[in-house]
Parts: sequence; structure tokens; C-alpha cells
Amino acid sequence: MLNERAREILAFIQRFQEERGFPPTIREIGKAFGISSTNGVRYYLNVIEKAGNVKRAGKISRGIESVKNPFAGRTRTTGIPILGRVAAGQPILAEESLEGSLDTNEMFGDVKGLFALRVRGDSMIDAGILEGDYVIVQQQERANTGEIVVALLGDEATVKYYHPRRGTIELVAANEKYEPIVVTAETSFSILGIVRGVIRTIGK
Repeated sequence: MLNERAREILAFIQRFQEERGFPPTIREIGKAFGISSTNGVRYYLNVIEKAGNVKRAGKISRGIESVKNPFAGRTRTTGIPILGRVAAGQPILAEESLEGSLDTNEMFGDVKGLFALRVRGDSMIDAGILEGDYVIVQQQERANTGEIVVALLGDEATVKYYHPRRGTIELVAANEKYEPIVVTAETSFSILGIVRGVIRTIGK
């Protein structure tokens, strides 16, 4: 059974190897974890090796090889579920259907109450939210003035700035081409959550 530091070092080795195509050196591991002694790093590598998670070649600088990745070959269950699509133009029907998940181990901490929606439209481009982006939403029913929210109007969802006024609410775009959506007491309206972040993929 690995202790917490050993698990962190193992995760670092696996991530380093996946991103760069080769394993880290002992000194690189030490630098990443603030371990000044190479013997200190070797201690943890011995622990990890005895647990069967790495193989080492003694006289090779990059002789550390991860032999198994606990996340490989299985669906991650700690990610943020992608529940559908949301409009960043005129409101569109919000379809709630699981489309996969986004791994957020180092992005948002505790993912409880978070979900992701893929953006369609260009009404929030001046806020850095583009069509095809994923907005990460904290599920809650209230918001402060000026926060970016995902709002439900009837059966349609949209992402906008939230501006409550006396007797009405304005959902304001971040694109001068779009007029605010005015919500009155007669409007079927609710807040699904506030936007906490944006994830964008490039070249796909």
C-alpha cells in the first residue's frame, strides 16, 4: 500500500512519461517535490517498485518505467459529466444527455455539484467563451449581479451575464450584436448554475 507521497510521485512519473514520451530522472523528481537528497527520492522509488508500479534500470539516467497506470483502460468516474449543450446566442433547447466526462483532478478540486455544457453561438465571445467551448458550471439556484450564469427560460437554456433589476432580470450578452434578454415575472425562469471556468480544445 503506497503512502500519500509515494502515490503523488507515482502520478508524477506517469504524467511526465505520458506528456514527454520518456520518464523523469531522479533529480527531476526531487526538484518537483522539493526533495534535495537523491537518496530521499530513491527511498520512494524503492517503495513504488516493491508495490509493482515501476521498473528501474540501475545505471540508466532515465531508467524509471511506469508499468501500470491505474487510470488506463477504464472510464474515469471523478470527472465532470457533460450533460448536453447550451446556447451562447439565442436560447436553444437544453438537452440533458450524458456525453462523457471531463477530468478535473487538478483544475477545480472537489467536483461535487459541477457539470459541463458545450457552447453553441457567439454571444459570449467578449467574455472569452467561444462556440465549441465547454463551460464548467457550479450547480446552484442563486447568483450575484455580474456573474455569468446558465439560465433556463422555459425549456431553453442560455449562458449570459446575470443582472437583476427592479422587477425584472436582464441576461446580458458579451457581444454587442445581441440585445439583453429581459426576464419578467411572467417568464418561466430559473438559474441552473454559475460558470466557474471554460475549457477549449484546439485543432479539432
